[in-house]
Amino acid sequence: MSTLQEYRYNRLTWQEMNDAIGAQKVVILPTGSTEQHGPHLPLDVDVFLTESVCLEVGRRARDRVLVLPPIAYGLNRHHIDFPGTIHIEPDVFIAFCLNVTKSVAYHGFGRILLVNGHGSNSPLIDLVARKTVLETDSLCAATNYAAFARGAFNEVRDTEVWAHADEFETSLYLHLAEDRVRKDKLTRGDDVMGKYVSSDSTSSYVRFNDYWGRWTQVGVHGDATTATPEKGAAIFDAAVSGLVEFVDEWKAWPLPERSDQHTHPVQSQIRW
Repeated sequence: MSTLQEYRYNRLTWQEMNDAIGAQKVVILPTGSTEQHGPHLPLDVDVFLTESVCLEVGRRARDRVLVLPPIAYGLNRHHIDFPGTIHIEPDVFIAFCLNVTKSVAYHGFGRILLVNGHGSNSPLIDLVARKTVLETDSLCAATNYAAFARGAFNEVRDTEVWAHADEFETSLYLHLAEDRVRKDKLTRGDDVMGKYVSSDSTSSYVRFNDYWGRWTQVGVHGDATTATPEKGAAIFDAAVSGLVEFVDEWKAWPLPERSDQHTHPVQSQIRW
């Protein structure tokens, strides 16, 4: 296999990395978490599902993608009442991921993409992407892989709630690693829902996420009992196909010179 066919960032030597930089591959950073996912799923759900999607994107677009090792931890204090959950403070998470993206930019890669699988990381990866653009000469975008699977899931879903350790995540895990799902413990759970707010940020009006130990003893929001590997296969293919399409769009995204509209001198020495 030629150097340019390798899609796993860490499988390249430093000399081979120069070829990848020359090809201007899109560098993908998967982000997830280590947190409780009910009695039926392992703690690695978010990072495992995200990395699996990203690696398949790499396989299908190996000549134009490099996939970094994933970030396995995220903002998770709201799950801390459940044993095993690991929490990373938001400022630490942002700083750490930003150090990764800035390192990638430093080496000369012009297009970077953060692909997330943990809901509470979403505002954080958005900030990482924005800060990368502002602090480097590269472009960085952020997304959740589930966004590309929404349409496919809507065609096969049997339940209304799409949240956590639910039909969506359990189906995808069943497709990828059925032997690791405790199928005898599949269950369902609801959050506290008001007119404008819910305890799990599922309201379209107001964002709010309470400690899960206040409103659930199983750690599930949604219904995992209707999950199937077949649904997971549809989710997986849609997420991967959509991301491959975006990779091509992102790789070709223009980067013109900035145009300064000031007519008077600016204090260019200021740094934020």
